[in-house]
Amino acid sequence: MTPDASELTRAERWLALGYGGATVWLTGLPAAGKSTIGAGVEKRLVAQGRPGYLLDGDNLRRGLNGDLGFSRPARSENARRSGHVAFLLADAGIVAVVALISPYAADRDQVRELHETAGIPFIEVWVATPLAECERRDPKGLYARAREGILRGLTGVDDPYEPPPRPELIVEPHASIEATADDIVALLARTGRS
Repeated sequence: MTPDASELTRAERWLALGYGGATVWLTGLPAAGKSTIGAGVEKRLVAQGRPGYLLDGDNLRRGLNGDLGFSRPARSENARRSGHVAFLLADAGIVAVVALISPYAADRDQVRELHETAGIPFIEVWVATPLAECERRDPKGLYARAREGILRGLTGVDDPYEPPPRPELIVEPHASIEATADDIVALLARTGRS
């Protein structure tokens, strides 16, 4: 299938906007802090006059990915769809901030390749909160239900999580949300695109 061409090139669009798009991909266990960090990054970008948009996994499952379950193929499709939306936003000159468990390395690698092939920056951020801390937080009661046998297939409990081997940033459990958001915005600035 041949895509329809725009009358603008990406370079023309980004030049007119004064900055380019990128994708920041926050991955980690449930309750690791991905959404909170993502919201902080989005807020900082917009405060600086840069278009940024948070694509939160829970929100995506209420709409675009609402027809997907939690089997391995469904989780892969969740990452694929989310990655393509992020790609389109980034191509338009927006910084797409994706907060998605995305437990499988191969799925994240495919999203990275989509971006890199097109020359769009992709920053993978591993929110490396340990399982014990995620279980302690458990804001949605997922871990408690999984440990009781009510919920099956929870990432980190009875479904694997594959940490990124070479993320651009690792967020340690003791790092503050503010400092982490600042670090991510600084990484974006170093790409020269935003």
